[in-house]
Amino acid sequence: MKPLAYATAVELFEHHRSTLDQALQAIQRREYWSPYPENPRRYPDESANGAQAAFEALLNRHFPLAGPEPVGRAGAERSPYGFDLGISYDQYDAGQLLSRMQRALPSWRDAGPQARGGVCLEILQRLNRKSFELAHAVMHTTGQAYAMAFQAGGPHSQDRGLEAVAYAWRAMQEVPGAALWSKPQGKQAPLALCKQWHLVPRGLSLVIACATFPTWNTYPALFASLATGNPVLVKAHPGAILPVAMSVGVAQEVLGELGFDPALVSLVVDTPEAPVARRLALDPRVRLVDFTGSSAFGDWLEDNARQAQVFTEKSGVNCVVIDSVGSLKSVAGNLAFTLSLYSGQMCTTTQTIFVPRDGIRTADGVIAFDEVAQVLAGAVRGFLADNERACGVLGAIQSEATLARIDECRRLGEVLLDSEAREHPQFPGARIRTPLLLRVDAADRAVYAEERFGPIAFVVATDGTEHSLALAGEVIAEKGALTLGVYSTDEAVLARAEALSLDVAVALSINFEGAAFINQSAAFSDFHGSGANPAANASLTDTAFVARRFVAVQSRRPAATAGGN
Repeated sequence: MKPLAYATAVELFEHHRSTLDQALQAIQRREYWSPYPENPRRYPDESANGAQAAFEALLNRHFPLAGPEPVGRAGAERSPYGFDLGISYDQYDAGQLLSRMQRALPSWRDAGPQARGGVCLEILQRLNRKSFELAHAVMHTTGQAYAMAFQAGGPHSQDRGLEAVAYAWRAMQEVPGAALWSKPQGKQAPLALCKQWHLVPRGLSLVIACATFPTWNTYPALFASLATGNPVLVKAHPGAILPVAMSVGVAQEVLGELGFDPALVSLVVDTPEAPVARRLALDPRVRLVDFTGSSAFGDWLEDNARQAQVFTEKSGVNCVVIDSVGSLKSVAGNLAFTLSLYSGQMCTTTQTIFVPRDGIRTADGVIAFDEVAQVLAGAVRGFLADNERACGVLGAIQSEATLARIDECRRLGEVLLDSEAREHPQFPGARIRTPLLLRVDAADRAVYAEERFGPIAFVVATDGTEHSLALAGEVIAEKGALTLGVYSTDEAVLARAEALSLDVAVALSINFEGAAFINQSAAFSDFHGSGANPAANASLTDTAFVARRFVAVQSRRPAATAGGN
């Protein structure tokens, strides 16, 4: 990599200023915008050429990063497509690493918002250039199919990172640097004070990455903390280290070139047998914690990491209510994609589908519950009939625990569509499974009201649409959700659904057919999570997500003594 053409981080900020300005407009208008194309054809050929070879060159080697003297190595990633990555990563003494990062904090804080913004924007641009290489790393740690790994692991993740930088910049700009405060005192001279405000970061930021979306769920926190002056420690999931390590490597490269300590962004790796997240989260130097994963650990962090601001995205039960439709075929086709995409391993994927036991109204008359259930099952079956296409949508199962969960859930209801193993045309050892669709009754609440992560969904027979909406509201209020879908041709029903979505603070999707899918979320427009139901205590990305990462500290002096007068 050639040295930067811009000598200082502030000049780099000005170089990227137009991108930031457009991002600021986008978060205000909430319209479609992205500086990072999701279509691979929009990139120069040389960006794609050699990406697979570059990925393969990382395999069976050590991945070096900046940090204190290593005390060991770890790494046992295995691709869900059937081979070991064989990559090792340095492990550090936690005390030494945190101390080094804390020593680097003052210079990063004092660099100011412009310099920090310039660094963040440059990191994002370089990550975008590595999108094809990152796609292979994401694919072979998460199990996402290549096309999805490119989009979600590359441009869409970068969008979310830039979104966080924009929110951070806007929040910091709302605090003036200085002001002359003058209070009239009648016949006496005004009381005049010179006031200054300094933006002070909270402290060290710990980002606990997840296994299924190691970049998409990490970049918002990483860039929100970094832009607001906090050094960032990324604790990778043991099964998905490489995409995080590559991202940290790019950040360290930019920081080092500009004269900052590269360890301002550092990587921590551990093993399932010797986890370190709890110990790091309780360290008094760690003042910010971001986590995506299970409710059990998310709740523990919220309850125990009292010294830190804790941001969590946890388990939830995403629901769909079907009341009435114009075309059941169109609705079923849309839901088939939602249930199949990445084998249901998305935090936004629908799990529980409520349907009146007396059937639904359609343009062709009332269709009975059993037929609705069979049409849904048939739509998934038909959508995945072509094996090559199916593999390109399903991807692979990230965890052995998810495979076991599929087997365990077969006994929970009447099987409408069984989960099948598929063979990938390129990777015979891939863990590929089609969705499991089960019929249950509304009374079986313990079955459908718990998150069953993976390609597992329930069609629930209810006493009617009002019952369906009530159950969805109760489940979401108790367990949380990121998405709620409602299908109805009745505006009164849709109005009740809208009111319900406000009551339980969940994103609502109405009558999605065609190319709009409930489980997809667009940066700069969609808020990911509301932060107000049990599935998440924060939203990606809003002002609250960044504003709690810094404080404004003021100093005051009489105006007559300012500047030594």
